[in-house]
Amino acid sequence: MNRHVFDAHFHIIDPAFPLVPNNGYLPDSFTTNDYLAMARPLGVKGGAVVSGSFQAFDQGYLLRALERLGPGYVGVTQLPASASDAEIVRLDEKGVRAVRFNLKRGGSESVEHLESFARRVFDLVGWHVELYVDARELHALKGPLLRLPAVSIDHLGLSKEGFPTLLRLAEKGIRVKATGFGRVGFPVPQALQVLHAANPRALMFGTDLPSTRAPRPFEANDIALLADALGEEGAESALWKNAAGFYRLPAEK
Repeated sequence: MNRHVFDAHFHIIDPAFPLVPNNGYLPDSFTTNDYLAMARPLGVKGGAVVSGSFQAFDQGYLLRALERLGPGYVGVTQLPASASDAEIVRLDEKGVRAVRFNLKRGGSESVEHLESFARRVFDLVGWHVELYVDARELHALKGPLLRLPAVSIDHLGLSKEGFPTLLRLAEKGIRVKATGFGRVGFPVPQALQVLHAANPRALMFGTDLPSTRAPRPFEANDIALLADALGEEGAESALWKNAAGFYRLPAEK
């Protein structure tokens, strides 16, 4: 059946803007045209462009991408905690809706500023905070994360060992991106079912395109995998409704 999809996690890699090597790695180009050519046949009607480690604090590529992608698309940026209120407001007006802490790869602000900066951007412009983190590290962060107003965690938390903590956080209202199925160390369908049962609002699907450094890149069948695991109502929530609300889009398709 035809589905409306909000792609809650993908990257744009525009060669017109600077990249920062991450442990010697630089990604190949993946432009907005490249992305749309792959996303539109999947039923994608909007999404969240996420800043990667290799983009550090550059905002130029992100604002260009949002301009080219148009309505329905928002940005997830990386910012230093020293960013001014005026800069944060400017980015919000351009469509940025979250700040990312990349604890797995670096390139973002350090975790010591997580709680204070997350509260600041939420109070100022309503942004949530996104974490790229191995779930094995979540136990130490559990207290601060539960004190924050709005949080999401990338790629199902990546590790089997940390999954119980991720599940407890989802039960308490923290969102989990159903992304990077080829990155995780456990059976994805069962993980999706358990998370959805714990909190039907938790899961937000994303393609993770272009799947930089993923052992197994995104495949179109990943959407069918999610739908089979969650059923039609659960899939509609994970593919559209949950993210549309979290990223402050209109609730209706």
